[in-house]
Amino acid sequence: MPTPSQIRFAALGVLSVALVWGLMWYPFRFLADAGVSPQLSSFLVYSLVTVMGVALFWRVFHEHWRLTTQLAILLVAFGWTNFGYTKAMTDGEVMRALLLFYASPLWGALFSWLVLKEKLTRIGWGVVAVSLAGCVAILWQPGGTGGPWLSEPYEWMALTAGMAFAFGQVVSRHARALPPPVKSSAIWIGTAALGFALSAANGELSRIAAIDVWQWGVLGSLAVSLICTSVVSQASLAVLPANQVITLMLTELVFAAVSAYLMAGETMTANEWLGGVLIVGASLFSGKMTSKPAPIEAAPPADIAPCCGQIGEAEPAEPAATEPPPVIRRRNIEGEATRPRGLRRR
Repeated sequence: MPTPSQIRFAALGVLSVALVWGLMWYPFRFLADAGVSPQLSSFLVYSLVTVMGVALFWRVFHEHWRLTTQLAILLVAFGWTNFGYTKAMTDGEVMRALLLFYASPLWGALFSWLVLKEKLTRIGWGVVAVSLAGCVAILWQPGGTGGPWLSEPYEWMALTAGMAFAFGQVVSRHARALPPPVKSSAIWIGTAALGFALSAANGELSRIAAIDVWQWGVLGSLAVSLICTSVVSQASLAVLPANQVITLMLTELVFAAVSAYLMAGETMTANEWLGGVLIVGASLFSGKMTSKPAPIEAAPPADIAPCCGQIGEAEPAEPAATEPPPVIRRRNIEGEATRPRGLRRR
């Protein structure tokens, strides 16, 4: 049972993660303005994160990292998630991109049904309907020319990144045997690999030699922030209920909205406010969307790390205590205990 202080620190940890992700768009946009594209910065940042993560959790990686089918799927899904999120937030309007990304409960319901065979509850159908209405409200163009709603590339990036995130979450829940650091490495390696491939295709790898000290400082700071958020989020998940974590993480929208207004002068339209309220409301109930099929046998959750010890390693269960058989002692005439003897017939 977590203590009140552990709960407070875990809540502060989740809020700090939300703050980091709510402000993440700004350093990436700063690097893009300096000539370091989102794909190149993603390659460099997540390569640094991978090196630091492997150094921190070397024993876990050495014992558990195997390129299985599930891990390969996570590499692709989470690689596109982080790159698409970064690219959309860098190239487009921050809140519009973020809200389209946050429509992931809509896709999560679909993938849970397809992959995990989970059925939608009544609340789940309501979440899907409200999320869909939120997307329509955000993309609605009053008085528009009738063109396509997703007319900007960054809108497609944000929407598909949310879809990839939902799919990756479903596969991650199915891959219960993988420790959290191994799943986190799928995010880091997948994003770095995708960034490398796109940078190489665009002939941008030679730009690395021209990156100055200040830009490397920003890249390094991003890498440290990301590895810290990964560790803190895993530790917080071991203490707080999932619904509380979802609620606290929604503050990312507040941090992003305030920072976009102050640092980029971006404001939200009325229909974007409406869509945001609908999507946030749907996200609050995303933990009650599906009814899981009856499990064949109970298994301890592998997605959540213990609050103490190394992240990703479950505490070994203590063996059940058994009482030793009673020992019968006889006393001699002086009252001193003699050696234990078995029962004898009189």
